[in-house]
Amino acid sequence: MYRELPVWRSLMYVPVNVEKFVDKAHTRGADVIQLDIEDSVPPAEKANARKLVEKNAARVKRGGADVVVRINQPLSLAVRDIEASICPDVSGIAITKVSGVSHVQLLDELISELEQKRGMAVGHTKFIGMIETPEAFFKIREITTASSRMVACNIGGEDFALNCNMQPTGEALFYPKQHMVIAANAAGIMPLGFVDSVATFGDWENFRKMVRRSRDFGFMGAGCIHPGQVTIVNEEYKPSAAEVEYARKVIAMDKEAAAAGRGSFALDGKMIDIPIIVRAERLLKRYEAITAREALTLAAMKG
Repeated sequence: MYRELPVWRSLMYVPVNVEKFVDKAHTRGADVIQLDIEDSVPPAEKANARKLVEKNAARVKRGGADVVVRINQPLSLAVRDIEASICPDVSGIAITKVSGVSHVQLLDELISELEQKRGMAVGHTKFIGMIETPEAFFKIREITTASSRMVACNIGGEDFALNCNMQPTGEALFYPKQHMVIAANAAGIMPLGFVDSVATFGDWENFRKMVRRSRDFGFMGAGCIHPGQVTIVNEEYKPSAAEVEYARKVIAMDKEAAAAGRGSFALDGKMIDIPIIVRAERLLKRYEAITAREALTLAAMKG
């Protein structure tokens, strides 16, 4: 399945109640600012954090980013979070600890009601499904198709590992993450994340290699916990100039081959057939969407 999806390469976490982070968030160049009212906000501060969501969403999107709010679980907290978050400046909700189809559909119903009451288009608010328990993992196919709002999913590595009694290492999480990538593609949504852990940062060369490897495994974007990660993630989750050139060559030669009545052809010593041609077409479409987004972001930063 293949459908139009937002360009969400870098999703930078920003605690909604920490002013110094909120103030600079729009300058970081992230495709998405994830205003967090979950783990980065202590329980005693959550009520106050909700009051800041709408105002701070408008502030952090000044650089052209979309805004996603990461909400709490259990449901009693999630409902209050959503009531504070549904507004035109919030593009999506990251549903933490998704439990199953009914969980997603219940929140969908609540949000549709709020969008109608607030004069918004129903469906404006998208979902990121966060798989953080073994129970949810075995329902991942159903979860990713539970709502038309669902545009992305990821494995919440730390919580998932904790709930599976494993260490949150790349090796331990490799299978669940790869399974998630396959499930996301089956549903036509974005798989988010990295193939390895990013609990530590600072070795930017190795981080870049890991991001590049993650894209090879099918990830389309990822959460960033440090501003230094954003530029690298944006660059590595965008097709390179060499990839774009090769894709254009493949498509041009395919047209020549079709005109000559041939369904396949050789390029640089490799047989080119339909899967490679479709991959080239998708790569160019992705490149054009990213380029368009970057142009809007640049205009927003200047304006």
